[in-house]
Amino acid sequence: MGSVNRFRRAGRRSVISFIKVLPIVIGVLGLASLLAAALPAGALARFLPMEGTFGPLLGAVVGGVAAGHPLTSYVLAGEFGSAGIGLATITAFIVSWVTVGLVHIPIESATLGMRFALWRNAISFASAVIIGYLAAIVMPLL
Repeated sequence: MGSVNRFRRAGRRSVISFIKVLPIVIGVLGLASLLAAALPAGALARFLPMEGTFGPLLGAVVGGVAAGHPLTSYVLAGEFGSAGIGLATITAFIVSWVTVGLVHIPIESATLGMRFALWRNAISFASAVIIGYLAAIVMPLL
């Protein structure tokens, strides 16, 4: 009987927490959708360098700001490749696009804490840059 009451209390707290966070979630999703609609793939390609040492870094910055859905990353990667953008830049952009989300920080900090949100985004950003450089090194070897 005690575990049933604890389960009900936990369920009630979860629902209350969800209701409190719901306006933030809706706002973040709306902002991300507006950003994705305002920046089509062709416009994003103009911000990214074709090749170069700083390509992955810039790709990760643009991807982190323009955070999007993983399914659209395949289309973007194809368009960027056909535009002549380098593999390292494309890889860093896509990894950052999916894992870093500056527009998602408000909801993430509200649910998990600001410190966690900032650390997770910083680690994801650094990982995106490193993975971009590694992809450029490893892919020619395969």
